Amino acid sequence: MRPPALRSTGRLAPSRPLFSGGFLVINDLDPEPAQEAVEALKASGAQAVACVGNVTAPDFAERFVNTAMSTFGSIDILVNNAGFTWDDVIQKMSDEQWYAVLDCHMTAPFRILRAAYPHIKALHAADKEAGREVYRKVVNISSTSALNGNAGQMNYSSAKAGVIGMTRALAREWGRFNVNVNAVAFGLIHTRMTVSTESAQTVKIEGRDIRVGLNAEMLKTHAQRNPLGRGGTPEEAAGGVYLFCSPESNYITGQTIAVAGNVQ
Repeated sequence: MRPPALRSTGRLAPSRPLFSGGFLVINDLDPEPAQEAVEALKASGAQAVACVGNVTAPDFAERFVNTAMSTFGSIDILVNNAGFTWDDVIQKMSDEQWYAVLDCHMTAPFRILRAAYPHIKALHAADKEAGREVYRKVVNISSTSALNGNAGQMNYSSAKAGVIGMTRALAREWGRFNVNVNAVAFGLIHTRMTVSTESAQTVKIEGRDIRVGLNAEMLKTHAQRNPLGRGGTPEEAAGGVYLFCSPESNYITGQTIAVAGNVQ
């Protein structure tokens, strides 16, 4: 496995090897969690470097892709996972809220994929010249909010629905390069973004402190309605992504699967 571009979404405390033998580029807004992820991956036997910064910055995509190419010489798996929520009902949602969420979930992946294009094309040409058949992977992260809608999340639901459209379009464009492009739509996954608002913290985006978390009653209702009776873990969420990164998905492209513990 050569370097998947991954974003760290929190603290890593692995109980088993994560990416033994892998080559990874990790992104986070802040240096500390990014470096923590790098160290955890190295301890698992992987090679990893951090590329810190806001994915919405105009120069980020080129810097991110160039980090992978200059450090490891290849891009074989790319996971667009950066995200946050900034919720409100439509009559209270500002233009700033709308564009901030769309920029993170749609514009940033678009720029990263565009920056990766010449390298993907060149790598495929080199494989073809050498008589190798190599399948590369793009996994975009969507949400069940895109599939079902969610009150108070018009910006997030719209952006995540756009990710599904992006996935289908790119699957048609990059199929000729043996690239599988798929999406994973997460339901409730227990991370720092979805903790109860009673204990929620804030994240700093462009100098603004944005509160994260879900209403405690909403969390309880979700568990009651979910056939599995609970939300998912980060490890279970990663399992859906791993499926689309594995050779077993070589004949799957343009698809979206819900990792949500329920039936849509």
